[in-house]
Amino acid sequence: MNLARCVETLSLLGDESRLRLCALLRERELCVSDLVQVTGISQSRVSTHLGRLREAGIVRDRRQGAQSFYTLALTALPDTLQALLDATTQAADPTLEGDRLRLAELDAERRGARAAGGDDFERDYSPGRTWRSLAAGLSGLLALGDVLDVGAGDGAAAAMVAPHCRSLTCIDTNARLLEVTKDRLAKHSHVKVQVADAHDLPFKMESFDSVLMFHTLTYTERPLRALEECARVLRPGGKLVLLCLDEHQQPDVTAPFGERHQGFSKAAIGNLLRRAGLEVEVAETACREARKPRLQVMRAIARKR
Repeated sequence: MNLARCVETLSLLGDESRLRLCALLRERELCVSDLVQVTGISQSRVSTHLGRLREAGIVRDRRQGAQSFYTLALTALPDTLQALLDATTQAADPTLEGDRLRLAELDAERRGARAAGGDDFERDYSPGRTWRSLAAGLSGLLALGDVLDVGAGDGAAAAMVAPHCRSLTCIDTNARLLEVTKDRLAKHSHVKVQVADAHDLPFKMESFDSVLMFHTLTYTERPLRALEECARVLRPGGKLVLLCLDEHQQPDVTAPFGERHQGFSKAAIGNLLRRAGLEVEVAETACREARKPRLQVMRAIARKR
């Protein structure tokens, strides 16, 4: 390595942020989003630093789907530079120790996410392999009767099940959103869309074979009353399928969307369904969101006696 190259390399490494990145990449291969989460450095700055380190041959990268992963190119570096990086990145420095701790926490969070719902489905990209395409494929196995979608919103979920229902009724208190639902489901002649309140459903007893309540319960003023109404309009043997947020302490995240209740735990959901006169078949964690604060979604299935 000539004098000019030495000066260039020392100048490059004379930056705290770049040394922090080198210390983390010495541990193992990481992507840009990992480095952003651990260090708190902006994505644009992390990408710029990595670009300069890669051009200097200090880090190397590889592509996996839409992401690039980086690691320290130790074997390609001169022994003196390796020794310098080793001494620096292994130092008992509070900033570097904090980065290592946050990396360990990130690993722990991801292990929990895989156990709860398998977020690697999105992380390990391959063309067309998404949760939406999986849901579309599985919906082909459905053979539904008369279905009520309580809190249909913009009709995104209804659009998935509509082709497999004998009839589908979508209700919501938001007339504007229901206009979107009407447009989305216009090609289905067996779909009915109307403004209605979950606390006072305008339907006769035992009108439906299935009731969907996807992310509606936390927005109701009286959750038990809404579930009792769902039970009332179900036919004997009919099924209620419910999705809602697990109990959480993040009102600053959900309240701006109009959420009245901070989620429901497995025990709380089971209790509400039983009080509404339904037999609980399933009450479990369905998934955990990849984005912080990583809220969990509960799934419950209950049947009318």
